[in-house]
Amino acid sequence: MILVWGVGGVALLLLQAIVRLTPIALEPFFRGGLGPVEIATYGAWVVVSIYSEGYRGFQRAFVPRVVGRAVYLTRAPHPLHAALAPAFSMALFHARPRRLVVSWLVVGLVTLAVVLVRQLPYPWRGIVDGGVVVGLGWGLACLCIAFVRALGGAPTSHELDLPG
Repeated sequence: MILVWGVGGVALLLLQAIVRLTPIALEPFFRGGLGPVEIATYGAWVVVSIYSEGYRGFQRAFVPRVVGRAVYLTRAPHPLHAALAPAFSMALFHARPRRLVVSWLVVGLVTLAVVLVRQLPYPWRGIVDGGVVVGLGWGLACLCIAFVRALGGAPTSHELDLPG
């Protein structure tokens, strides 16, 4: 149950962002008025987002750590950690100092990016959000796959960054 709460809570956060941003990401296609530069930029941004956010950020780092920490918590439960399993799984607490700094820095930078992207005019906000939606979707798919593998007993080998 802890594994489901830890990974499922993170998955719900990603899904919520995807649902919220998808209409904005699709707006340029429904509203129209995109020229060749905007279309090329949209396509290029999606490709960059798949690689940087989806593959490098989620698939290779975030997802293995989230699932690994959730599996660890399932095997060594602590009441407070279990209650806050999604935050524990994202290494927002009970982690090495460097991991804590990096995790909270990412939260802060994502928050800043959200504030700044909201200021972008049409169609640029939709273009940026299009890449973000694709990257988040990639991350959510990877998280679901890793979760199913963990349920099946697949070993997790990613560094968990637990305190010494």
